[in-house]
Amino acid sequence: MNIQEIENLSNPELIPYKCTSEVQLLHWFEPDEGIFIAESPKVIRRALEAGYEPVSMLVEKKYISGQASDIIEKCGNIPIYTAPSDILTEITGFKLTQGALCAMRRKKLTSADDTVKNSTRIAVLEDIMNQTNIGAIFRSAAALGFDSVLLTKPCSDPLYRRSIRVSMGTVFQIKWAYFDNENYIDFLKEKGFLTAAMALRNNNISIDDKRLYSAEKLAVVLGTEGEGLKEKTIDSCDFCIKIPMANGVDSLNVAAASAVVFWQLRKR
Repeated sequence: MNIQEIENLSNPELIPYKCTSEVQLLHWFEPDEGIFIAESPKVIRRALEAGYEPVSMLVEKKYISGQASDIIEKCGNIPIYTAPSDILTEITGFKLTQGALCAMRRKKLTSADDTVKNSTRIAVLEDIMNQTNIGAIFRSAAALGFDSVLLTKPCSDPLYRRSIRVSMGTVFQIKWAYFDNENYIDFLKEKGFLTAAMALRNNNISIDDKRLYSAEKLAVVLGTEGEGLKEKTIDSCDFCIKIPMANGVDSLNVAAASAVVFWQLRKR
């Protein structure tokens, strides 16, 4: 094991853990793929199991022989930087609640075409920028049996730290990709998917409609908070769907709504 006690807080090798710019991490090895930061032993384990390559770790001292010991063993001879909790807080700018961070190399992104292969249930995210919502939607998709997630280019990166943390590492367990162009509803239809837009329209059908859950291949399209889906997206989809509501409530947060819809429309 390559355990290194932190003696100099200005060590350039610690920059990834100090960095508040996700874009800087994204381009860390430019022109090659960048890096991301996985936080907590559970999340790091899921990333390793998914084949992501560790670059270094920042670990609270007590975790080296404790909760992170198996991870350190799997990571080979990468640098394991360590210090007491207060020093780690000074480096990262926040208190580590689970004592371990890992800088990991990104993989080359797969194409939307490869991602939909062998998928029968797909979550489609249109222009969702909130990192917490991205992470929560991925967690629901993975937990409730959806096969993959496809995102439009303006969406926040699923490998940003907050999204990874909120997803509990499920971003590493479920297939995902960005669409290559703006005509993504046409692309899904060409691949044989029934498309269902979540939006408030007069011609809505309920999510318990048999045509939805009996579909062999289904893509559920979710939009950003506030503005929702683009009108042209809604018009292009086969159906406009809604969750039945009570007490005059007309909608849920997109992350909460995704969990309800994924459960109802999972493959039976």
